[in-house]
Amino acid sequence: MASGTSQTSGSFDQSEAMSALLAQNWWAVALRGVFAIIFALIALFVPGATILSLVLFFAAYMLVDGVFSIVSAIRAASQHQRWGLLVLEGIVDILVGVIAFSWPGLTVVFFVTLLAVWSLITGVLEIVAAFKLNPAYGRGWMIFSGIVSILFGIALLIAPLIGAVVLTWWLGVYALIFGITLLVLAFRLRSRKDVTPTTTAMPRGA
Repeated sequence: MASGTSQTSGSFDQSEAMSALLAQNWWAVALRGVFAIIFALIALFVPGATILSLVLFFAAYMLVDGVFSIVSAIRAASQHQRWGLLVLEGIVDILVGVIAFSWPGLTVVFFVTLLAVWSLITGVLEIVAAFKLNPAYGRGWMIFSGIVSILFGIALLIAPLIGAVVLTWWLGVYALIFGITLLVLAFRLRSRKDVTPTTTAMPRGA
């Protein structure tokens, strides 16, 4: 019984530590939201963009988003907190961005498949990370953003032959919802940034 209580207490302390760390880095979450909204507005207001333009816009967004994820991971590691999921999400974003930049002449079907796989992976990572976050710090918003990503990925897999214009609209709406959700989460975290955990978790890589 004592062992079970100790494990529960340890999990709670780690959750508190991760929540406090995210709160201190609320600005990184906010910037990711801002870049997502900018990308969404470009996609929605330039619906006639060629697939080449869409791929390049998306690649640039992925690279920026990936860099911010890794920056957050480095800050987490420096404070001896869990950083594995942040690094993994950042690496996935950067890899997708590099692939898109390396093959700018992607066909619509290949680009849709790439988008779908990225969306499903990041959605799962968001939800897993959310369950390590204290509910008071905006766990529900992080879960919501993960669900939106997964649903977007499923929709793309169901309709892989959609045209470039429709794809631009879909991507724009998704990025807009995702960006707004990240901004809400960021300001929820900002409101809790002065709350510190009672204990310091041991260094972990995942």
